[in-house]
Amino acid sequence: MKIPTKLKHKPVIVCENYENVDGRKAYDSDAKGLSLGLAQWNDRGKVDISAKVWRHTGNKWSRQSEELPLHRVLDLAILVARTSKHFKEAYRYDNLYDQENPQLDRIGLQGDAMTVAVAEDNENLKEDIKLFDQALHNDDELIGERLAVLARLLKDMGY
Repeated sequence: MKIPTKLKHKPVIVCENYENVDGRKAYDSDAKGLSLGLAQWNDRGKVDISAKVWRHTGNKWSRQSEELPLHRVLDLAILVARTSKHFKEAYRYDNLYDQENPQLDRIGLQGDAMTVAVAEDNENLKEDIKLFDQALHNDDELIGERLAVLARLLKDMGY
């Protein structure tokens, strides 16, 4: 499906067949495309690049389409990678994490650090973390494939 180019987000690089590769929803997804382009929130003289997931209801482009600045997309990728790393060995803990130390990592960014921690304020954490772990393991092939591709691309770029 062709991604619209006359809306506020201005696509420059597109993936117009995303519904065919959207994880478990492949070939039956409302996420029809991905794009990198000029952000919809740009003001005169200020240009930001954003990533956008284009969702379509079957009749029209959805207001649930998401647009994120590129650094947030990468921050989410970092969070996914660090979370995946934790859950590879979480079975060692009674409740899938060290209750004495719920902070998984502090990842240095821009002179500070992103804190990655288990959400102990979640009143249903004991059940939710088990469901999360199971879902993560169910999607291990999908996530692992994407992380491997990302690792290869980063290596090819010299990172």
